[in-house]
Amino acid sequence: MTARSQVAIEAAPARAAVAELIRRARAAQSVAARYSQPQLDEVATAAAWAIMEPARNRLLAELAVQDTGLGNVADKIVKNHRKTLGLMRDLTDAKTTGVIAEHADTGITEIARPVGVVAAVVPSTNPGATPANNIINALKCGNAVILSPSPKGYTTSARLLEYIHAELKRIGAPADLVQMLAAPVTKESSTELMQQADLVVVTGSRANVRAGYSSGKPALGVGAGNVAVIVDDSADVDDAAAKIMASKIFDNATSCSSENSVIVHAKVYDAMLAALARQGGVLLTAAEKATLQKTMFPGGHLSSAVTAQAVSRICAIAGLTRPALAAAKCLLVEETGAGPDYPYSGEKLSPVLTVYRAQDFDHAFDTLRSIYAYMGNGHSCGIYSENGANIRRLGLEMTVCRVIVKQAHTFATGGSFDNGLPFSLSMGCGTWGGNSFSENLHYKHFLNITRIVRTIPTREPSPDDIFGAYRKKHHL
Repeated sequence: MTARSQVAIEAAPARAAVAELIRRARAAQSVAARYSQPQLDEVATAAAWAIMEPARNRLLAELAVQDTGLGNVADKIVKNHRKTLGLMRDLTDAKTTGVIAEHADTGITEIARPVGVVAAVVPSTNPGATPANNIINALKCGNAVILSPSPKGYTTSARLLEYIHAELKRIGAPADLVQMLAAPVTKESSTELMQQADLVVVTGSRANVRAGYSSGKPALGVGAGNVAVIVDDSADVDDAAAKIMASKIFDNATSCSSENSVIVHAKVYDAMLAALARQGGVLLTAAEKATLQKTMFPGGHLSSAVTAQAVSRICAIAGLTRPALAAAKCLLVEETGAGPDYPYSGEKLSPVLTVYRAQDFDHAFDTLRSIYAYMGNGHSCGIYSENGANIRRLGLEMTVCRVIVKQAHTFATGGSFDNGLPFSLSMGCGTWGGNSFSENLHYKHFLNITRIVRTIPTREPSPDDIFGAYRKKHHL
């Protein structure tokens, strides 16, 4: 028997099991595809209430921390509430079925259509909020969705589905609109799901994202996070420190939008460090930095032992015994370079913040670019500045899809009640981050658009209209 034959035999049970889920999903989706807009709105609202109801929200948050060991309950409750409420705000009055636009000037009528069955791959860092977000978006557009949860977060996702099914039953909608892979979730079953679904949405590890893009189906995957923020010499350092710290420590830095590095102009460097200290940051000595590095980056790679853990836990694992460290909200490490030889320049997924000193804005910009050349290219960066030219330069020259200005990054990047980004837990990073989209994942990504095309008055230019000026300039 060849190795290829053996793989095919091992994959057969997974293929059959997934095929049954897909069959049931298509039957349910054929019902939802005929729903009116008010019916779709109610289905989305039902799924949202499943996680928004306070008692359910708390239980899901507790279950997530209990099973994954990542983050903390209080912040997950806030995340579940805020992300779901914000998404529902964005979806209010959104048209997702039937005629959604008439363009008299072009003769085109746009009609919203479902994509079909969505495969949603869910990370362990957000086993409640992320699948809820995907499910709500999918249902709003008349789709069915099947989850492939992280093994660590399986119980949380399963409980969320119980709540959603109860709400779907309440309104008379098919329960099979929302399903998930059976435990234990394997690589084979997840791969089969992605290959058999109509659309793949992947939030999580690079390996999962690559698998999504390799599935042979349309895929929406996200890039690696490693947010860096510039604090220039015009910044209000107290405002910057308060926002950066609140963002950095939220849910023990599980978010890909959590600040990992702050690049501070030399003129305000000492003032910024003092401001961070007032917010609960404690700067490590060179010896402490080296000790922590051995624990955080064994072999040069981030250890799961410290991921999304509180400072006190990280200190205990690393053997850092200075009393001020265990009592800190965040550990600060000074760094000068970026790349594999400087592991603190990468994503840390923990309340550890790297601090760089920049001689001027050009130096800060070059440092930012070198960090993203190592990790995080395409995602987002931030800046605290009153200098419009500095802010605009980031937008014009940095290879990122979002430039967050004077905002707590974790709360702003995925949509906020005081900025215009859509609420989302999946941020596209464009071609810079190896992604097919460069915006926050939102409901329009879960739609097909059919266009009725009618004739309009002819608009055909002459060759001279197009090429005349060019030929004259170049004497052609």
